Amino acid sequence: MNAVAKEPFFAPGKFPIGLLIGILALIGILLFPTPEGLSIAGHRILAILVFAVIVWVSEAVSYEASSIMILGLMVFLVGTAPSLTDPVKLWGTSASMNLALTGFGNSALALVTAALFLAACMTFTGLDKRIALNTMNLVGTSTKSIFIGTVLVTIVLSLVVPSATARGAAMLPIVLGIIASFGVAKRSNLAAGLMIVVAQGISVWNIGIQTAAAQNLLTVGFMEKMLGQRVAWLDWLIAALPWSVIMSVVLIAVVLKLLPPEVDGLQGGKATVHQQIAELGPMSSAQKRLLLVTLGLIGFWATEGKLHTYNTTATTTVALAILLMPKLGVISWKDIQSRVPWGTVIVFGVGISLGTAILQTEAGQWLGSQIVEKTGIDGFGSVMIFAVLAAFLIIIHLGFASATALSSSMIPIMITLLQNIPGDINRLGMTMVLGFVVSYGFILPVNAPQNMVCLGTETFDAKQFARVGIIITIIGYLLMLLFAATYWKWIGVL
Repeated sequence: MNAVAKEPFFAPGKFPIGLLIGILALIGILLFPTPEGLSIAGHRILAILVFAVIVWVSEAVSYEASSIMILGLMVFLVGTAPSLTDPVKLWGTSASMNLALTGFGNSALALVTAALFLAACMTFTGLDKRIALNTMNLVGTSTKSIFIGTVLVTIVLSLVVPSATARGAAMLPIVLGIIASFGVAKRSNLAAGLMIVVAQGISVWNIGIQTAAAQNLLTVGFMEKMLGQRVAWLDWLIAALPWSVIMSVVLIAVVLKLLPPEVDGLQGGKATVHQQIAELGPMSSAQKRLLLVTLGLIGFWATEGKLHTYNTTATTTVALAILLMPKLGVISWKDIQSRVPWGTVIVFGVGISLGTAILQTEAGQWLGSQIVEKTGIDGFGSVMIFAVLAAFLIIIHLGFASATALSSSMIPIMITLLQNIPGDINRLGMTMVLGFVVSYGFILPVNAPQNMVCLGTETFDAKQFARVGIIITIIGYLLMLLFAATYWKWIGVL
């Protein structure tokens, strides 16, 4: 049998156009004279940032591959730039390598890695599916009840599965089974509506729960790095929970209005759930142990800063250590090794490093001062500042397929901008609520991985998703403005 010759990766006509544009933009910015007040190293970091944004937005290469490219650029371009403290000397590649690897020593990265491990434990033991099925079993048989039950499953899984993609994957077989029990077509309004609620509901509760999404943990990491403090899990929940609850109701109402179901009640849906629960059998010993550790972990998250001083990273890491222990734990290293997306860890670490470099080369401070000077935002009140910056993040998110990438590139700039604004502003609280907006992946399926997972079921198209998403985005934005003027002020966030 003759081997099939493979085309070379860089064959003529195959070079990714997005990567080419990114490289040209990088070179163009580097050739441009360094602006007054900006260090050469900062100038080069901003060029790398533009390169990163273009490659991330275009998805010209994988996020993992682009992250390695960004690392190399940081080491070389910053290493050959004059030092900030002594312009006669260069940074040196040793110092720039340390800078490029800063993110891999950040506590937020440890938390993300531990969260991915916990999600792997959930899928390995099957506890995620058991939780989802039993939650669905609590709802009634009307169509509206099924939609409510779908959101309830999303909420429960958001507490115990810190991965939006994993939650989407856990819910798909259950929701598809319920759709099948109705006897409706795969492209029916009912099927489309339920699957859109799964995707959009995950995004809504990514905002509600700090540990539900990587971008939240990245935001917390930047808080610690740049502001010297962080928002506790419970404080995040207190600020975001009302918004997520209201938006869950809005989501169901909008979907039922725009995609009215063909039937009013579910005849065989609950029987399908009962059947799947029966097929699972009784809870295994591993599932019981995992559930016990998870409930204990949630308890520690919720009481951080109130009953104890152990932060989320520390308690999650200890929980993971318990889950890996022989006999007492639920999974071995060999089993978990193939279930953790290590590329996500690399992307996350590089994202933190890039944000740190923006800070340490003083590029962020320069950019923040320029934005303040050109827009006059420093004369605005806190609500108006939030309105402008939140609108900016929502618009720019349309070009991103990863909220993690958006957070990596934009949150450091938001923080430095806030630091350049005079006046009595709660910069920690403002950073948190801007972190909420990073999860606004409601309009395009490509804006969040869970959207793409649900789109793969072929139950809805991008146009249907956008019709719902645009309305959810507008209402969600206006509701946050209302919260900024009232509730968030009352509880001291803004």
